[in-house]
Amino acid sequence: MCALFGWLDYKGIVSNKLLKKLTQSLANAAEERGTDASGVAYVKNGKMTIFKRPKPAHKLRFNAPSGTKTVMGHTRMTTQGNEKFNYNNHPFYGRADKNFAVAHNGVLYNDKELRAEKHLPKTKIETDSYVAVQLIEQQGKMNFDALKNMAESVQGSFCFTALDENNNLYIVKGSNPMCLLHFAELGLYVYASTESILKKALRKIDLHKYPFEALHAEEGMILKIDCYGSLTCSTFEVQESFQFCKWSDWYDELEEEYYTQQEELLLEMCGCYGVSEEDVLLLLDYGYSADEIEEMLCDTTFLHDTLCAIQCQENNPAIF
Repeated sequence: MCALFGWLDYKGIVSNKLLKKLTQSLANAAEERGTDASGVAYVKNGKMTIFKRPKPAHKLRFNAPSGTKTVMGHTRMTTQGNEKFNYNNHPFYGRADKNFAVAHNGVLYNDKELRAEKHLPKTKIETDSYVAVQLIEQQGKMNFDALKNMAESVQGSFCFTALDENNNLYIVKGSNPMCLLHFAELGLYVYASTESILKKALRKIDLHKYPFEALHAEEGMILKIDCYGSLTCSTFEVQESFQFCKWSDWYDELEEEYYTQQEELLLEMCGCYGVSEEDVLLLLDYGYSADEIEEMLCDTTFLHDTLCAIQCQENNPAIF
């Protein structure tokens, strides 16, 4: 459970001060999906720049320089690759026909197999996501074809974002969530993994008061937004679910660790949504998954109705 976030400013009419606030607000709001590490990528003087640390976003200051066209960010909840070693954190640097950066939300299960099958270079980076960078580099180009090849090679849950040194932003939409907004009057695209992250961040800086259009990306789509705001689209073939039967035994342990961490994060963050740790534990005891509870936290009416129903059942078991 990680988060992607960022923006692309193609008209240059939004003040640098507001864009800095937008970056920090998005990063802080994205902590709801991960606090182990945070990072951003942007282009400075024509060069790809990555700033990341093994710290929650609110303990960092993301200060992209004036004139920055695009910021691509990530907050992490560790599943593979110790976050204390900063090279394991997102975004990751890559080089093909141009320099680029990649961030990933999800879990990939065949990274080790791909490194062997594709004869990918050895690396000290342990994070499963990094295989996406290596697959793009092997293609020798950062374009739709390279991203399509990568998306059809990996197995698991994912949404990728990629930024190249020409300020082209790509979104590769797998089964994991992504929300993209277009503020046409401002010449600004803003995105995050969930609607709740966007709402929280935009309200923090009053950007929600401006008109915008929500753009829907379906699974199997690759979106490209260039530095002029032009949006183009390609597709990749979505893997069939039966292929996931090939996951190796180590994933069972990884999955158990992932959901344990997810539950711990819910217990840590639940107070921000007006519920207690006891409420979350009660929902878990009644068989709700961490993913389902996370969705409930974004719909407080449904959450409180569910809690009331459970408490009523416990107090009056005979009537159920």
